[in-house]
Amino acid sequence: MEARHRNHRSLGIKFFFTQTLKRQWATFDLVRPQHERRLPVILTREEIQRILKCVRFPIYRVCLLTIYSCGLRLTEGCTLKVCDIDSQRMVIHVEQGKGGKDRYVPLPRRTLIELRNWYKTHRNPHWIFPAAGRPGKHEEFAWAIRPTPITNVQDAFRDALRKSGVNKRASVRTLRHSYATHLVELGVNLRLIQAYLGHLSPKTTAIYTHLTEVAKNQANRIINRFMDDL
Repeated sequence: MEARHRNHRSLGIKFFFTQTLKRQWATFDLVRPQHERRLPVILTREEIQRILKCVRFPIYRVCLLTIYSCGLRLTEGCTLKVCDIDSQRMVIHVEQGKGGKDRYVPLPRRTLIELRNWYKTHRNPHWIFPAAGRPGKHEEFAWAIRPTPITNVQDAFRDALRKSGVNKRASVRTLRHSYATHLVELGVNLRLIQAYLGHLSPKTTAIYTHLTEVAKNQANRIINRFMDDL
């Protein structure tokens, strides 16, 4: 059982004793297990390309591409609005992200081209990825009043992952983790990555320094050179 599940059950038992039975909890004091910290799965750039090529419908392929290339959360990607795209400054305005905070993230040229090509197929006045009865019906996209459901994007990713042959326990969230890790490998400042991801603490962003193959290979070369004279 995961530590967080044990903690939730412990709190439930505590509430039962103190609030329902009106008994002292001190006699039942328990040491909480340490929270397990697992490193997230990371996809290589080539693996992401393979997965995206297997996405059947353009709406989901472009949405997943945007999520990866801009480091967005799933909900942030699905609910992108036309007014969020600033092609003059080449940024995306993420409105009311996690914690209710706005932020700006860089918009790659390739992603802007894909977004424009996709938008031309429906021209919904509000949503970049509008909901519709069927993904292939562009006339339905044009009049949709809601964004595409996150479950549809998740299903599209899972189907593409299976077809791609990439044998990793990946999800849509893995695209965001991969984005951050790839930026670290490219030498982008951690403070900037923290701002792009919308992390409150730099400690949250620092985890990606432990996931880069580039950093590991560099460390191995340094260690080998250092130990060669032994």
